[in-house]
Amino acid sequence: MRRFVNKVTEKTEKLSKEELQRLIKNLSEKMEEVSLENDQFWAIFESLSSGLLIVDENYNHVHSNSSAQRLLGISSGDIYVSDNVPAWDLVSEEEISVFLKNCFDKKITNASSEFTISTDGGTVRFLSVNVGPLFQESNLNGTIIIVKDITDSKNQDVLLHRMEKLASLTNLAAGMAHEIKNPLGAISIHIQLVQRALEKARENADTLPARKFVEDHIDVVNEEIEHLNSLVMDFLFAVRPVNAKLELKNPVGIITAVSDFFRPEFKKNGISFEVEHLEKDARILIDEKLFREVLMNMAQNALAAIKSKFPDGNAENMEGRFKIANCVRDGKYIIAVADNGCGMNEETKNKLFEPYFTTKANGTGLGMTMVYKIVKEFSGEIGVDSTEGEGTNFVMSFPLPQSETKLLS
Repeated sequence: MRRFVNKVTEKTEKLSKEELQRLIKNLSEKMEEVSLENDQFWAIFESLSSGLLIVDENYNHVHSNSSAQRLLGISSGDIYVSDNVPAWDLVSEEEISVFLKNCFDKKITNASSEFTISTDGGTVRFLSVNVGPLFQESNLNGTIIIVKDITDSKNQDVLLHRMEKLASLTNLAAGMAHEIKNPLGAISIHIQLVQRALEKARENADTLPARKFVEDHIDVVNEEIEHLNSLVMDFLFAVRPVNAKLELKNPVGIITAVSDFFRPEFKKNGISFEVEHLEKDARILIDEKLFREVLMNMAQNALAAIKSKFPDGNAENMEGRFKIANCVRDGKYIIAVADNGCGMNEETKNKLFEPYFTTKANGTGLGMTMVYKIVKEFSGEIGVDSTEGEGTNFVMSFPLPQSETKLLS
């Protein structure tokens, strides 16, 4: 349209009055067509479910549709006073704001990332934010930011992952059935003995059997009932779905907090506590509370293993060693947890993640089962390498979102 107007302007001096009138009429019709097309464009722009935020070369707000304003938390009041206000100052979510500022500062023209946001109702939503160049007539004229709500697809992935895990419950249920058979058999036998004693008492002028006879049987029944209750509670604990509230989080802060909590206890027992962060900026999809539970369980097990090997450890000799390290490799976020404790034999290592398996006198055998379940809930993998008398090394790997991989590379 601009080129057409320029050409017309160049020729107006050569046109007659009639030709000029026809030209003005044609130009008016062209303007009406452009206005109609413009109205249709803005109607489509506003109707898109994806958020579109257009900024100039300084990242100042130019246009944004209602979806972008809703997803990014941009208030309509800020839009009217947004001249010379960079987009990151309009966005309410801090992590997204930092991401946009980073793209501008580093002159990144193509980038994408995923974010978790909490709504006023307390639910968590997942957003993808894509930044790309905006060209006009082959010239770079700013940046277009596309925002999409990907919560449904994320939830679908989690649901599919949980459905796959249901297959493993069959073996666990069969093991539970085997476990409860013995207590039920014992209860049945002792109830029958009491019943027979009572029948004989009625036949013998209602003379009750000796008090100790009945009480001994009742005590056994109560013990077995308690045992059954414990089995049922452990079973429910083992099969209960992990109620994970998955969010994109940087694990470094959680690792540091757990390390600060345990370090004094380790030092008191003569154990050095080392943390090595080879990667400080990556984020993975985890539940912060459950991730902390994994690290605490592994730290407690390492503490027990090292104390078993060095029972006389103190803050002066520092014979024990414990280390947590992280890195990013092949699109995975890797966390290694190592100790130089008593280690495990091959049989123990192979059964480590099985429910009810424990080497501790008062252990439930569910700690490492829960660790395994939580890591799997985060779509991760966990492996163990251990040598009896030398120590143990756990390696956990978690998938990096594709956007994180791009930003790190």
